[in-house]
Amino acid sequence: MAAARPGPPRGRRRELAPLNGLAENNILDGCFLPNDVDLHQVIVLPKAEWERIQDNLGSTTREAARILAERKERKEMHLRSKAAVKDWPNTIMGLAQRKLKAKKLSAEKEEEERRLIDLEEAQFQAAKRKEAIDQARTYQYYKNERVKGLHSALLLTKVLKERDAQVEFKKLKRDVNKKREEEMEQERKKAILREQEKACERYMKQKALCRDQLEQIKEHEHQAELAKLEDKREGEEIQRLTRLYQLEIQRGKEKEQAEKLERRRLHYEHVADQKIIKAAEKQKQEEEDDQIRTHFKAKQIIAKLRKEKEAEMQRLMQEHQDTIVNQLAAQMNEAFRMEDDRVAREIAKKEAEQEKEHKDKELKKKADIESIAEHRATVMKMKVEREKEEKAEGKKELYELMEADRIYLAMEKAKKQRHREENMEVQKIQVQQMAEKQARKQKEKQADLDYDTQREVIALFKERAFQNYAKQVIELESKTTHNLYPLLKASKEGTGLVYGPLSRGRGPNYQGQDIAETQSPCCICTTTQEV
Repeated sequence: MAAARPGPPRGRRRELAPLNGLAENNILDGCFLPNDVDLHQVIVLPKAEWERIQDNLGSTTREAARILAERKERKEMHLRSKAAVKDWPNTIMGLAQRKLKAKKLSAEKEEEERRLIDLEEAQFQAAKRKEAIDQARTYQYYKNERVKGLHSALLLTKVLKERDAQVEFKKLKRDVNKKREEEMEQERKKAILREQEKACERYMKQKALCRDQLEQIKEHEHQAELAKLEDKREGEEIQRLTRLYQLEIQRGKEKEQAEKLERRRLHYEHVADQKIIKAAEKQKQEEEDDQIRTHFKAKQIIAKLRKEKEAEMQRLMQEHQDTIVNQLAAQMNEAFRMEDDRVAREIAKKEAEQEKEHKDKELKKKADIESIAEHRATVMKMKVEREKEEKAEGKKELYELMEADRIYLAMEKAKKQRHREENMEVQKIQVQQMAEKQARKQKEKQADLDYDTQREVIALFKERAFQNYAKQVIELESKTTHNLYPLLKASKEGTGLVYGPLSRGRGPNYQGQDIAETQSPCCICTTTQEV
């Protein structure tokens, strides 16, 4: 009988049901199970269940990937939208961009205008500075004595030339005036006749006028008499008012003078009071200073007397203590002697009765002696300790005084050392300043020598330029006049720092040059240009 095969568990029958189909799918897909796998231990799942499990396991990753993909897509879409609407003119961003662009262009335009204005202003200022420099150079050039002399000589030459022209003109004018005088003589005779006729007419008119004027004069004299009387009355009234006014002014001046004297008196009193107060304050200050000095001296004397008194008190106290101890010892000895006598008498009378008392007294006596000796030792010990304390205090005060003296001497020594070092520093500084001063003097002397040499070179150069300038002026003037003596004299007078190069082809231009042959500005008046 064949043995029955063990079948699969009931719970797994449903799971193994599609085994054949799955195996077929695996075979078809090319997937095979390993040979050592127990098929009874293998769980076979449906495809839908397997996909569900895979979806549950990878859902987080796929969700994140999906979110990233959506975000990337939205970003790309946003960028495409921005690129699409970037050039649209009717959007808010486009309007803002146009405004920003217009504002930027306006700012650039304003900046360019400001730059041009600044450039124009700089050019204007440079022109003004150049004009001022030209004016200064021209002024400096025309202030030179040698140039002034040459210009004066040129002016004198022009005057001589003008004088010659006037002499020629007078010679021509003399003939013309002769004919004109003859014609004027005839005219004068005719005018004399006309004047005589007019004078006769005027005489008749003047005679009639004189009669009218005599009548008017009489009338005016009468009016003047009346006006004089009126003026006299007004003058008297004005004089009266003037006297009253002068009297009021005099009273005001007297009152003002009295007030001024009173103010002056009060001022003098105030000044005197101030002087008295200052003198009193000064005297009070001096008294206070004297009191301070007296108080300081008194303190010193009191300190000295206090020390002497303390020493005397210590000596008296010591003597008093010694006296007390001696007196106490004498009294005790006397008391002992008297006690001994009394005891002896009492012993003689009551030896038997007071034997015990005698012993007690002896013991008491011994205790008293011990106490006295102890008291004496205590007093002596206190005395020794007090002397030691006083000696210690004295040593301490002496040490403090010595320390103060040492500090004072050290401070004085340091002060002297500091003064010595300061004096040495001052001497070093003075020596250094003297050396610097000597070097500066030597340098200034060398600079003066160099400056004199440079001045000689400049003077030679300017003299050469001046001679060329004067030569051209003389050549130009020789073409129109023969009176060249002032120019020749001015060109040969001395040597001066004169400069003025000649302009080629135009004659003299009255311009100067510096040491680097830089030409001065051309500032020539109209008269000079004509010359």
